[in-house]
Amino acid sequence: MAGNRWLRPEVYPLFASVGVAVGICAMQLVRNISTNPEVRVTKENRSAGILDNHEEGQKYSQHFVRKFVHGKAPQIMPSLNNFFSDPNLE
Repeated sequence: MAGNRWLRPEVYPLFASVGVAVGICAMQLVRNISTNPEVRVTKENRSAGILDNHEEGQKYSQHFVRKFVHGKAPQIMPSLNNFFSDPNLE
C-alpha cells in the first residue's frame, strides 16, 4: 500500500511546491528556446554565425516583468518598511 503512504493530505503542499518549481523551469526553458536571440535550433539559423541584432536582444532582455518593476523600489512591502524605518513619520 505505497499509495496510501504518499497520497496523504500532509504531502499535498510538497507536491504543489515541486509542481510550481518544475513549471517555472519548463516555462524558462521554452522561453529560452523560442525567443532567445542567441539560441539557434535549426541548421539554417546556426549557419548564420554571430549576428549583431541589438533590437532583438533588447526585446528579449526587457520582458514584461522587468518593465513592470522598472522604477519601483526594491522592497516587498514599502509602506510597512517606511513606517518602521522613517524617523519623520509619527
